Amino acid sequence: MTILILGNMGYVGPLVTDRLRSTYPNARIIGFDTGFFASCLTNASYFPERKLDQQYFGDIRNFPDSILQGVDAVINLAAISNDPMGKRFEEITMDINYAAGIKVAKKAKAMGVKSFVFASSCSIYGETNSKVVETSNVNPLTAYARSKVYAEKDLKHLATEEFRVTCLRFATACGMSPRLRLDLVLNDFVACALASKKITILSDGTPWRPLINVKDMALAIEWALNRPQSVGDFLAINVGSELWNYQVKELAEAVARAIPDAKVSVNRDAPADKRSYQVDFSLYEMLAPAYQPQCNLFTTINDLKIGLESMKFKDPDFRGSKLMRLNVLTELQNSDHLNDELRWSFEDQPVISVV
Repeated sequence: MTILILGNMGYVGPLVTDRLRSTYPNARIIGFDTGFFASCLTNASYFPERKLDQQYFGDIRNFPDSILQGVDAVINLAAISNDPMGKRFEEITMDINYAAGIKVAKKAKAMGVKSFVFASSCSIYGETNSKVVETSNVNPLTAYARSKVYAEKDLKHLATEEFRVTCLRFATACGMSPRLRLDLVLNDFVACALASKKITILSDGTPWRPLINVKDMALAIEWALNRPQSVGDFLAINVGSELWNYQVKELAEAVARAIPDAKVSVNRDAPADKRSYQVDFSLYEMLAPAYQPQCNLFTTINDLKIGLESMKFKDPDFRGSKLMRLNVLTELQNSDHLNDELRWSFEDQPVISVV
């Protein structure tokens, strides 16, 4: 089996690589990434990409067909990955997350790839007053969420018996990673608690968020690669756990209980956060009983605490650091490494392959 992971050098990719290498020790696993966040290693004991057979560096907007030769399965993680980045780079978000991803999917189908796994998001539901299921109306409120909705729609039209497509609508990611991000709600709260003993909620705390640990995201991707054909040629499915639907203030309070002396501060003057949704994960529970989330809120908070402490993390101004993905892109632009279209200054060079 040959597996290609697009966007493998971000927050989720190292966990996916590790999981697949463990499950398929004899598989050929390839990575393709532009390298925006390749240098953002956090407490990594080794370079995560060493577990790959080959790493390509390139822009998904200029993806070469030749890399798909002999590939059996494609996992697309490549994305401008959160709302602040999507707001700053809205057109680019649509280009990378949607248009470029669909072009690769079409190429993959033409080249005989059998399984295509797309990292979608529960954020497509936007704002709801009731628990949503896969057939619920979508209400994307951000460029990131809209890109996922459009991609799912086009992927559905591409799916056939020979080209099985699985869109995993992940809950909000959290947990420790070799390329940790702190621009995610639970990760942010743990960092606040450790750095300043003050957990600052940037809203009134009432919005609902389903969460999932990055390790469990990797587990779901493993399932999706070889899910039963009987489920259908195309599947869009909510991935997470019924136990992980929380209000933001509940997450903050859980962190405060886990980290002594940490206090919760609610910004009651903050503008209302319309992104609020509770999600039903019963379909995933039924279809993938052996791949259900294994991490809980307490163990995830503790893993983050241990990981950050091992990094000697103490920065109360971390929201201005490179642990926030938007800051990384801004710094690369300010240093003239990236242009206004988020293309490298040496973009005209051919794709680089590292074995």
